[in-house]
Amino acid sequence: MYRGSRPRILPVFITIVVVVIVIAVAVTLVRSMLQGGTPNDNQQSEQAQKQTLQMAAVSQDATRSVRWTVRGPIVADEKFKSYQIVITPTARTYTVYNGYLDKVESQKTYDNNATAYEQFTYALDKANIGVVRGKEDDSDIRGVCATNGIVYKFETVNGATADHTVWGSTCKDSPGTLGTDPLKIHALFVNQIPEFKSSFNNIY
Repeated sequence: MYRGSRPRILPVFITIVVVVIVIAVAVTLVRSMLQGGTPNDNQQSEQAQKQTLQMAAVSQDATRSVRWTVRGPIVADEKFKSYQIVITPTARTYTVYNGYLDKVESQKTYDNNATAYEQFTYALDKANIGVVRGKEDDSDIRGVCATNGIVYKFETVNGATADHTVWGSTCKDSPGTLGTDPLKIHALFVNQIPEFKSSFNNIY
């Protein structure tokens, strides 16, 4: 007696469903890998970044230092301004530059000591200098705040080499990787320079 084709159709239908599910799972995994892993993986990565930067910032090794660089808008070379404050366990240096090739306009150096350096770096830590927005390796500040604004960069330095860099700006569309209030960090650095004079306005 003829009973139709249902017994043949059912296995084919089940096979199609299984194939669709496998493809969907594969696509989801690929997307997850391309987007940098699961949310949990991203959280762990951000935490690792914070711990690494934080440890470098508060390290009391004699070869370590911290550096704060501030620059203005992208203008003619003759008018471009920037300055840098470097704090080490033995010295504090404030350098003002002219032009994009960092021609030194003025420089002042003051003595420092290990205890003062320890207090300063731990103050940076209390101000959440270890908090990173996004990925720390996004350190390209070329062209940022081109027409109006200030860009600031924080670096931890081992010997003569910067091993960690985060940056921020006063421009809303370029928040940078510095995950804390830049004015707090700026205040800590300029307070280390007794005769600090702002190059841009009454804050910077």
